[in-house]
Amino acid sequence: MKKNPSKVIRANNYRWDSVPMREYKTEGTHFKDITRQTLMGEGEQEEALNAITRYFEIQPGGYSTLERHEHTHSVVIIRGSGEVILEDRVEPVGLHDCVYIAPNTFHQFHATGDEPLGFLCIVDRERDRPQLPEAEDLNRLFANADVAARLKT
Repeated sequence: MKKNPSKVIRANNYRWDSVPMREYKTEGTHFKDITRQTLMGEGEQEEALNAITRYFEIQPGGYSTLERHEHTHSVVIIRGSGEVILEDRVEPVGLHDCVYIAPNTFHQFHATGDEPLGFLCIVDRERDRPQLPEAEDLNRLFANADVAARLKT
């Protein structure tokens, strides 16, 4: 009989004990106070999943990298509140809000509340590498006053 690879990964206070906590990224200074856990899609016997589910947590005052990709993101806020830059606008986000990040959209998450901003982020297993903005991109983004007031690079 074939072993059933189905499983439950137990959570405890926005942490999954059986899943390693990782640095958000290992190089650069274009992000602040953020961690990640890969919950599904990279584990043993999870090869059948076409998507990877990750949990990111940004501490108050922290932010993610301003970047874009060809692949889409699906994000669900499960803790705290904050803002997300979506290319030419800034949107507030809070508990249970869902964010669709379209291809090639510069985006950046900011934790603006008193508690961490935590979110699930689902991406394709096969995806392209992040692209950081070039000078021309930054000039265009900084032309929008709302975006410029919040943008961290």
